[in-house]
Amino acid sequence: MTETSLHGQIALVTGASRGIGAAIAEALAAKGAHVIITARQSDGLEAVEDRIHQAGGSATIAPMDLKDAESIGRLAHAVTERWGKLDILVLNAAMLGTLTPLNHAEAREFADVFTLNVSAQQAMIAAFDPLLRKSEAPRIVGITSSVATSPRAFWGVYGASKAAFEVMLLAYAEETRNVGRFKVAIIDPGATATKMRAKAYPGEDPASLKTPKVVGDRVAELLDNGYETGHRERVEA
Repeated sequence: MTETSLHGQIALVTGASRGIGAAIAEALAAKGAHVIITARQSDGLEAVEDRIHQAGGSATIAPMDLKDAESIGRLAHAVTERWGKLDILVLNAAMLGTLTPLNHAEAREFADVFTLNVSAQQAMIAAFDPLLRKSEAPRIVGITSSVATSPRAFWGVYGASKAAFEVMLLAYAEETRNVGRFKVAIIDPGATATKMRAKAYPGEDPASLKTPKVVGDRVAELLDNGYETGHRERVEA
């Protein structure tokens, strides 16, 4: 490791067992941050943690289901007890659901998508807001999708959840704007070779897409260099 510009900072990345979340966690660790990585599956988290440690970085795994509000509360308490602050929160975890005409959407899956993509994100913000306020430069990044602002056939449920997520984050950005130090950004990773992308586009050649590392490096660069609250960008190849 040669970069230590985020040394001493504590970052939490959700959905970090693979793909874009893992890439963001590894990029932040490469810049010196201690990264708390969460996801439902501990085996994937352990693999990411191993790569971070092998590269000379520092990470802690926290397996949890974000749809369980009590788990979020327990994690916030653990972070409070161990570090007493949170500098960076990356809200990456999301559920695609079934791509289907809106009138065919199954009620239970619709609720599950909104629980993870919207309700759990609000719960994360509420739980970690006190810890972020103890940071000298609190930053939040939410990972979104182009369908949040450009509706697409069969993507109505996921797109609506991401639109709600964006509005929620931007409202939080306005609520904390006068605090001065809070910075909220929304990142659209664009077409990236991930498991979610493969599910949505099963016939697509992943070699034609950018890797999650491109997105991870860009998010880490943004968090390192700074941005204006409310910033939104799409990561291009």
